Amino acid sequence: MGKLNSIGLDEKLTKELAVKLNELLANYSIFYMNTRGFHWNISGDKFFELHLKFEELYNNLVLKIDEVAERVLTLGHTPMHAYTDYIAASEIKAVKNVSEGKEAVKYILDAFKIIITKQRALLELSAKADDEGTNALMSDYIREQEKLVWMYRAYLGK
Repeated sequence: MGKLNSIGLDEKLTKELAVKLNELLANYSIFYMNTRGFHWNISGDKFFELHLKFEELYNNLVLKIDEVAERVLTLGHTPMHAYTDYIAASEIKAVKNVSEGKEAVKYILDAFKIIITKQRALLELSAKADDEGTNALMSDYIREQEKLVWMYRAYLGK
């Protein structure tokens, strides 16, 4: 094992974790703004239902953005905090002017697929680093989000 950081984790491995957490942070940030846009622009017969659901989702995402950034800091590194960096680092792409419910839900499902995949990779790396804090965070997120994926898929009739 190499040099340890202030919480007793290998500095080299925590640097790798911080890079991957920053990538996750970028994806969460774009996902958040997309979801805000869906909330603002939704129209049609499912307006009331989806307007509320999208608000619940973006409120949840903003909490995760904060937790992921704070985890980067806990590991001794600096979280990304500029949208130009988020756009460059995010696999999730910004979408504009989506007002149809099923289209918005499809974007949400695509974003969850990216997010969950990245979190699974972080689980593997955090296990290697013996980083229980990151591991627990990712595990909790995955469990919660898999259920949301099931619910949004059910909304689409899949």
